[in-house]
Amino acid sequence: MRTANIIKTILLTGLAIIITSGQVFAETSADSTEPLALRKIMQDLGKNMQSITDGISREDWQLVEKIAPLVADHPQPPFFEKVRILSFVGTNVSRFKEYDGKTHDAASVLAEVAAEKDGYGVILAFSELQKTCLACHESFRKSFQQHFYGDSE
Repeated sequence: MRTANIIKTILLTGLAIIITSGQVFAETSADSTEPLALRKIMQDLGKNMQSITDGISREDWQLVEKIAPLVADHPQPPFFEKVRILSFVGTNVSRFKEYDGKTHDAASVLAEVAAEKDGYGVILAFSELQKTCLACHESFRKSFQQHFYGDSE
């Protein structure tokens, strides 16, 4: 009886993997130009970065402290979309994740420095945050947009 349960578990797990893989591959190879959830996430990050810039220009450290965590802890794409993205990134997945980690860390530091009302520190921390965003964009944006949308917006 125990062996039968183990076999059932293995078969169900295998079936789940096959179904999931089929859906992922179908979505990956589809010619869909429907925007990914990541596009909205990136647009929201852009708006948050603009709000931080506005806060810095007005020396509104409280605003910077409030918005920086929204950059640090931005939403993640849904699971299947994340699989598609990581599949596309391929061997560069560690670099892709490293950029995301550095962005998280830089935005977290920005929030901490803003809480201290240290204007020069905020500007330095924001500069680091912008560098992490730029590095990722320079590495992935063009090829990503061409792959998923067929353009280089």
